[in-house]
Amino acid sequence: MIVVRDLRVARGGRTVLRGLTFEVPRGSVVGLLGPSGCGKTTLMRAVVGVQIVQSGTVTVLGRPAGHRALRHRIGYATQRPAVYADLTVRENLRYFAAVLGAPRGDADRVLDEVGLGGARDQLAASLSGGQLSRASLAVALLGRPELLVLDEPTVGLDPVLRGELWELFHELAGRGTTLLVSSHVMDEAARCERLLLMREGRIIADDTPAALRDRTGAGDLEQAFLTIIERGEKVGRP
Repeated sequence: MIVVRDLRVARGGRTVLRGLTFEVPRGSVVGLLGPSGCGKTTLMRAVVGVQIVQSGTVTVLGRPAGHRALRHRIGYATQRPAVYADLTVRENLRYFAAVLGAPRGDADRVLDEVGLGGARDQLAASLSGGQLSRASLAVALLGRPELLVLDEPTVGLDPVLRGELWELFHELAGRGTTLLVSSHVMDEAARCERLLLMREGRIIADDTPAALRDRTGAGDLEQAFLTIIERGEKVGRP
């Protein structure tokens, strides 16, 4: 689904991504984890084709990232709300469905999937932070994309809703959708089938949660992450 080779990105004269290489298989839920400022958002922007890269390649579904043929095959939710404040939630979704060429009924489908059915006639300006995050996720789900790139989609959500959304992510993966989900909350790592752990613009681990715990001898993934940093070595796939 995604193939990244020796990706380097510089922003404002500072190197942000330092030669990243990895692959993401189809139908998987891959977590991109690491502290704020480690390069997760920049990497996701490169995957969807909106980030200028210094060198290296990013291939998505067999095409260069950003290719126009990929526009309707990728759903992308940023950390910032992607809805218009002066429209209702349903009006926003119907507008974006029309832009994407998705069926009109998709608006109601995705609102129910993200748990916003009861707020469909509410102005976006009146939504809470968590509801805005869910509205942005609903936009990304329109048209049933093959790849979902979600930048910290659970920020500001209560534990119950976070659990419901992770159930949805795995349900989507079961249908063949690939998900690349970023987070800086380590307790979400165990919900992923595979983890890419980042620090200071580098991938320092690439493996399943269970394998990372086994290889580091840690009792939980947060401790595994700290152990990898202390050892100063890369763990997982070459």
